Amino acid sequence: MAEAFNDLALPAEKAARYATVAEEIASVLDGEPNVTARMATVASMLANSFDHFFWTGFYVVDPAKGDELVVGPYQGTLGCLRIAFGRGVCGTAAARRETQVVEDVHAFPGHIACDSRSASEIVVPVIDADGELIAVFDVDSERPAAFDAVDRNWLERILRATFG
Repeated sequence: MAEAFNDLALPAEKAARYATVAEEIASVLDGEPNVTARMATVASMLANSFDHFFWTGFYVVDPAKGDELVVGPYQGTLGCLRIAFGRGVCGTAAARRETQVVEDVHAFPGHIACDSRSASEIVVPVIDADGELIAVFDVDSERPAAFDAVDRNWLERILRATFG
C-alpha cells in the first residue's frame, strides 16, 4: 500500500489518493463475502491512507434493538460501545440515512465525546444491496474542518461499492 496521504495537499491530490485506495480496497475484497472482514479491511486501509484520519471505523445496527448502533471494526482509540439512533453525529447519520460532515464536533448538538481529541467528523450511512441500513462509517480528525466534499464523495462511493 502507498504511503499515507498528506492532509495538507490540494483537493485534486486527495481525490487521486481516494481513487487509488478505492481500487486497492476493491482488489483486496474481491470475492470476500463476510461483512465483518469487509468492514475491518475498509477501516484499516482508509485509516492507513490518510494522515488526518484519527479514528476510523464502523458502528453496526444492532439487529436485536433496531434503533441502536454498536461498535464494529475500527482503527484508533477506544470507541463508544453503543449509540442510539438520533444521538450524536453517528446516531443522526443513522436516523436520517444522510452523510454528516461536521467541521466542529463541539458545536454539534448532542455530540458524544468518545475521545476529547476529536475536533471534526464525517459519518456515512452504510446501505446494503436490499436498501437496508447496516451500519455507519465514522471518521474523526484531531483537526477542525478536516473533511470536505471530496471526502464525502469518495467515502460514499467506496462504501456503496463495498456494501451496496
